[in-house]
Amino acid sequence: MWLLAISLPLLPVIIVTVTRYWGGLGALYRHLLRVTPRLPWRRAVCARSVHGFVFQNCTHGRPESVLETFHLYARTHPSLSLGPERGELLDEVVRRVAPTWALELGTHCGYASVRILRLLPPTGRLLTVEHDATTADFGEEVILVAGFKHSQFQLLTCPSKDAIPRLRAHVGAELLQLVLMDHDAGQYLPDLLALEREGLIGPGCVLLFSDAHLPAARSLLEHVAGRPQRYAARRQVHGLLELQRHPLATPAPQSSAQDPSLSD
Repeated sequence: MWLLAISLPLLPVIIVTVTRYWGGLGALYRHLLRVTPRLPWRRAVCARSVHGFVFQNCTHGRPESVLETFHLYARTHPSLSLGPERGELLDEVVRRVAPTWALELGTHCGYASVRILRLLPPTGRLLTVEHDATTADFGEEVILVAGFKHSQFQLLTCPSKDAIPRLRAHVGAELLQLVLMDHDAGQYLPDLLALEREGLIGPGCVLLFSDAHLPAARSLLEHVAGRPQRYAARRQVHGLLELQRHPLATPAPQSSAQDPSLSD
């Protein structure tokens, strides 16, 4: 009773505070839902939980059902998936670019992979990279249960820094037209530079970076801002940044050891 008597006079203050800062509190909550699963000790738990929920509740062989099941899960659980808002931007980009080769760094549980694969042209293929073996297995099974085949995608289970030098063996003489980075924001700039050193980014290539508003991605933003002749920032929606390599920009020579950040 005494606790109730003390708290009652504070009730109007609490109501006013929550009302005034509701938008900020909601944004903080959504950010925590997004960031918390990225902690190493939460990744395996999150992947297993999402995988089980999607398998039990989706209609196998139907990509749209798989995506809707992801959305259903994310309403009440922390999730690593892009979500419907950023997913719609990804859809628009895939439709516009119609890539022959798309690269995803950070497979997680396969949500973005399914979004990309369902919109690729008949000749399009997806390379997706996940460094955690358990998460990679779950993600691959989700992609397969959505109805896609290994002839349409290739999953590399290794860190992005190890995967990028191996990509040429997959794409041959072709170039990437779409790149989605949704792994470690601190790795965005090193991976972008590695893709350039390997000569894999084609003129006009669209690059998407998830959670580009985080401090860890600041080095990427500074790098791009200092090279307007190379990249154009198109927009940022719900933390998903879209860049485009200028159509007249040429890929770095594959044999060059020069850091592309020093060539401008």
